[in-house]
Amino acid sequence: MIFTYRFIDSPVGQLKLIAKGPALAAVLWENDRPDRVLLGEMDEDQGSEILNQTEQQLAEYFAGTRNQFDLPLDFHGTEFQKQVWQALLTIPFGETRSYLDIARQIGNPAAVRAVGAANGKNPISIVTPCHRVIGSSGSLTGFAGGLEAKALLLTLEGGMPQPVKKRGRNEQAGQASLF
Repeated sequence: MIFTYRFIDSPVGQLKLIAKGPALAAVLWENDRPDRVLLGEMDEDQGSEILNQTEQQLAEYFAGTRNQFDLPLDFHGTEFQKQVWQALLTIPFGETRSYLDIARQIGNPAAVRAVGAANGKNPISIVTPCHRVIGSSGSLTGFAGGLEAKALLLTLEGGMPQPVKKRGRNEQAGQASLF
């Protein structure tokens, strides 16, 4: 079965929605690396119902009237990646998790780096909320859509982490710097 695609405008730039039959297979970023998500042959959309639903639900999300997506998903990746992506779907709207949290959730706490790599290959951005995964220190870390888009999504959801205050080695007691 061939993939179909459509472009939509959003507050985080142009998004490419991709369907495979009746399921959503990808939401890609305007400046996505061509090799980040590999799917297959694609045709331009001619009115796919799943792409209509995805576009509508994303519009509601960006308008602040939707905090959960209800779409059939068709993940394309390794079994480990799919396990990580399923774990991402359990992160509630407005909350964040660390890579270690996700590694523990899938029963493999030593796989923090592999979880990070799988998170970076998430094909269904926003809908599968990889933007809700942050560094253990609370810092925003790599994101296919860019850190500005990640911050916007987290702010929209009310889950933007506050900077962690740390005392630098050369600072006097009572002062803190933001990292």
